[in-house]
Amino acid sequence: MRRSILVVLLAVAALGALGLFAPAAGASPYVRYGVQDDAWLAYGPGSVAERVDTVHELGATVVRVTLDWSQIEPRRGRFDWSIPDALLTELHRRGIAALVTLYGTPRWANGGRSENWAPTRGSAFAAFARTAARRYRYVRLWTIWNEPNQVRSLRPASPAVYTTRLLNPAYRAIHGVQPGEKVAGGVTAPRGGTGGVSPVAWIQGMHAAHAKLDAYAHNPYPLSPRETPFAGGCDHCTTVTLATLERLERIVAADFPRARIWLTEYGYQTNPPDRVLGVSDLAQARFLGEAALRAYELPRVDILIHYLLQDEPDVHRWQSGLLTVAAKPKPAYDAFRLPLAERSRTGLRTVLWGQVRPGHGRRAYRLLQERNGRWRSVGATRRTGARGMFQVTVRAGKGARFRVWLPAEHVSSPTVRVS
Repeated sequence: MRRSILVVLLAVAALGALGLFAPAAGASPYVRYGVQDDAWLAYGPGSVAERVDTVHELGATVVRVTLDWSQIEPRRGRFDWSIPDALLTELHRRGIAALVTLYGTPRWANGGRSENWAPTRGSAFAAFARTAARRYRYVRLWTIWNEPNQVRSLRPASPAVYTTRLLNPAYRAIHGVQPGEKVAGGVTAPRGGTGGVSPVAWIQGMHAAHAKLDAYAHNPYPLSPRETPFAGGCDHCTTVTLATLERLERIVAADFPRARIWLTEYGYQTNPPDRVLGVSDLAQARFLGEAALRAYELPRVDILIHYLLQDEPDVHRWQSGLLTVAAKPKPAYDAFRLPLAERSRTGLRTVLWGQVRPGHGRRAYRLLQERNGRWRSVGATRRTGARGMFQVTVRAGKGARFRVWLPAEHVSSPTVRVS
């Protein structure tokens, strides 16, 4: 037994010496990366199969999909599953996990109001959740509602109402279908907004209402184009962004000790076209790689979802896509496929972290460094860990520029400049 352990330890040490990925202390061993774009996936160009092929080529392992109760069951007992059937079946066929969000109340269930009003009885929502779970038995990941701490998404914006009429009824119903399901609650926006509730107060209110959940979901969008995944967040506020996610980890650990954390929407809008909140295309790509590293380094985080795949035509809506409205790839497209970020630097000792998302098992890649205006390979072809991740220590100081090259597809990541 001792000899076997010694062999394993020596093998791990050898991998580290070669610059291959090894989980760092405190890092999440399970984090998965995915995308969400309900409109593009349901109605975008080509067939559903072709659109799912695009997701597969990106290397996404999870896709968030919304089931709008008000559209699926507009009249009590009469269902139309045609759109989610096509998408969820194709995702399952390609081996991509679906993270399904239940949202939207039909008028018959909330007294004739708009879909953002809570149902008058939790039993009606439980019945819909149970029906969905039975129909899609291969779905294992569920979230209840989206950004209920804002009045535009849930009325009343009350953690007690959310817990008693939506989360707990759905949690019991989904878990009653079959074991192994994971149900996340919260799904909060980074701030409450006018008439809403901050995510900090929302979590505390859910705890007081005896919420049942397997994971806490949150959408940690930046609140300013000056905010990065690691810096620029408000350190004394009740908001929660990716830059201040330790705040969320502390509160969730205190109120729901066994709950994991899912980051169910995240993205940076680009300028152009968003000249108010947008960042440059290159900054979006850099932040995407840094966000991937940020999620990896937080031990309770299991999922990070990028929103969107393609910019929306209305400039006043979301421009955080990997593709422009004309379907032209932004630098973020390759940054999603090949995220790369600087993890640390001490003098000339720089640690780079990244992932090769397309493919399976240990993927071949090359690390390139720009020298005298030319890109040169840093050592021989390397291989990632089993989940496509890698970590490399290089001798490089401030200003050094690196890329990851994927020989199998002849593509490279955007450039990372050592800070």
